[in-house]
Amino acid sequence: MRTSNALDLERGVFTQSSPRAVARSLKRSAERSQRRKSAPFRSAMSMLNFHINRAGKGLSARQRKVLAAAKDELRQLYGRKPHARKTHTRARAAKSARR
Repeated sequence: MRTSNALDLERGVFTQSSPRAVARSLKRSAERSQRRKSAPFRSAMSMLNFHINRAGKGLSARQRKVLAAAKDELRQLYGRKPHARKTHTRARAAKSARR
């Protein structure tokens, strides 16, 4: 996938081995685009999520990990807070069970 109606992506952007390189490329593409309909951060993150979801089982575990890390890099490049991980769902379930 090199082009979409929203962004013109660099060739091989999703096959790079560095999360930072993926994030920087998406940021460049989003900021240069004249056709996007939302903020550059949202466009870049949407394109990354779209690729992860569409590639599905075809992504290797290593590349899936790189792309997941690219989300955090993208947030950092735009000065956003890191996404909260759902690591304490068991604690929440135990807490609600006690009530």
